[in-house]
Amino acid sequence: MFEEESGYLRGIFAGQLIDVHHIGSTSVPGLEAKPIIDIMPVVRDISLVDECNHDMQNIGYEPMGENGITGRRYFQKGGDNRTHHVHIYQVGSPDVERHLAFRDYLRTHPDTVEMYGTLKRQLAHQFPYDIDSYLNGKERLVLEIERRAVQWYRSSLTGS
Repeated sequence: MFEEESGYLRGIFAGQLIDVHHIGSTSVPGLEAKPIIDIMPVVRDISLVDECNHDMQNIGYEPMGENGITGRRYFQKGGDNRTHHVHIYQVGSPDVERHLAFRDYLRTHPDTVEMYGTLKRQLAHQFPYDIDSYLNGKERLVLEIERRAVQWYRSSLTGS
């Protein structure tokens, strides 16, 4: 599903696109995940993304602007039964590194995947209809994993 959708995005953002990454829980084998594909296109100039809102609407996406994160453009598909989230960042944004580090760290640290998956399962059972409480419940662990992941990611890039 990621490959198919990223093909559509490559067509829409053609001249602006640097790369398209599969992020989020569905990008980590074995991790508990809602059936929503998170996609992160990286573009040359974030200010030009809004010019493509109509094209994104034509393939079923709802443009949400920054949606609470400065420097991001966010789109969602599927209405109340969302199937895809698209998080677009400009090349060089620290959020690109953060997302890739988190994904790659989880892909190589099965103990952390187990811990994170267990918490997600518990919170989903505890808050089945309260997404804010679910997100708040996992925030502390996510931030801790993210901190370790960024350190690990940077050291793996430099080979130290």
